Amino acid sequence: MDSTVCLALAVKEHEAAVALTFDYGQRHAIEVERAGLIAARYGADWLVVSLDASRWGGSALTDASIAIPVDGVDTAAIPATYVPARNLIFLSVAVGVAEARDLDAVYLGVNALDYSGYPDCRPEFVASFRQTAALALKRGVEGRPVAVRTPLIDLAKADIVRLGVEVGAPLELSWSCYFAGPNPCGVCDACRLRAKGFDEAGIEDPAL
Repeated sequence: MDSTVCLALAVKEHEAAVALTFDYGQRHAIEVERAGLIAARYGADWLVVSLDASRWGGSALTDASIAIPVDGVDTAAIPATYVPARNLIFLSVAVGVAEARDLDAVYLGVNALDYSGYPDCRPEFVASFRQTAALALKRGVEGRPVAVRTPLIDLAKADIVRLGVEVGAPLELSWSCYFAGPNPCGVCDACRLRAKGFDEAGIEDPAL
């Protein structure tokens, strides 16, 4: 849902957008299919990058032998659904694509309020990455760094839902569940946080 709202914002603010999707061996690969539908809705150039994170393991999202937590969100500990270095890797690829295509910004749908406690969703991580990318890219050295924008990072899920409705994001196409479907489980962290957002916003989830 967060990435869908980010794409809606990017399309609103820029003439062209590349919808970058990562097929990283996630158990909930249905999100890749949904991403394609969302990209098509906006007429965005859909680029799928394949990385098999299941081969290095360490996450319930890529290793079926590790149980996906269903007992409620606990942000005091990093959950088993954390994928080692995922956003660090994703952002590195994203700024590389942006530089190669002479695009000025990368939009990332991380959120530091209503989230599962992932370390690579925090503002301090994003701030540090911006500095690193500016040093690593030719554009950065030339004084034109690729902007890394996180328009949702300080928003609660309810605010993200309201913003998505305001900008007309196709939330009915978005997939949040950590399981493969065909229907959202309703009990994993991602489903609980999504439900919390819609409940607090007073809006019915169009994907259900």
